Amino acid sequence: MEIIFVDFNWDLLKAVLIIIGLDLILGGDNAVVIAMASRNLPKHNQNKAILFGTSLAIIIRVILATVAIYLLTIPYVQLVGGLFLFYIALRLLIEQEEEVEIASSTTLIGAVKTIVVADLIMSFDNVLAIAAASNQNVLLIIFGLAVSVPIIIFGSKIILMMMNKYPIIVYAGASLLAYTSADLILHEERLEGTFQLIPNEQLYLPLFFMTLVCFLGVLVNHYRRN
Repeated sequence: MEIIFVDFNWDLLKAVLIIIGLDLILGGDNAVVIAMASRNLPKHNQNKAILFGTSLAIIIRVILATVAIYLLTIPYVQLVGGLFLFYIALRLLIEQEEEVEIASSTTLIGAVKTIVVADLIMSFDNVLAIAAASNQNVLLIIFGLAVSVPIIIFGSKIILMMMNKYPIIVYAGASLLAYTSADLILHEERLEGTFQLIPNEQLYLPLFFMTLVCFLGVLVNHYRRN
């Protein structure tokens, strides 16, 4: 009996899982936008608004993330993008929850427009994070969004409730962002010689970023409560 071995591409699987995880963590507010923008529509139009609005938003995100991939090839942009992702990770931990004011519409076209425009404004962090995790692979971006967006739409309330009830989930999300930021910085070609001076830099730099963001988050939140 002949046994067939299938090559297991861990890098590909890791990138897909990171993209899905990032979109789930960062997509909660976008899910709220979708719900609020369509809440005043007749029942039979709510699903249409969600479907059309989300579909257009996904297409725009794919385009923006594709553009971001090419921007990341500019010298030192990966360094700047990585540092900005670290800032987004820290902001996720320390930013106080704010009321989101989204104007709802009574027309299908109006609701779709609101969903697309609001998602475009709010999705910059998602787009940058996904572009960084994609290893310059547009198909990974499309697949990651295709898998995660339906989960966000239909499970947004559960995701938000779980994040509020179990803060450890937020810290896990921030750690994932910090990991992605470190990975992005490590891919900055002009700094490769410097990074090679660090033993096991592929392990220790992401670990340092993840530890640092959690430490700073705990520290800032502690002082805010006292």
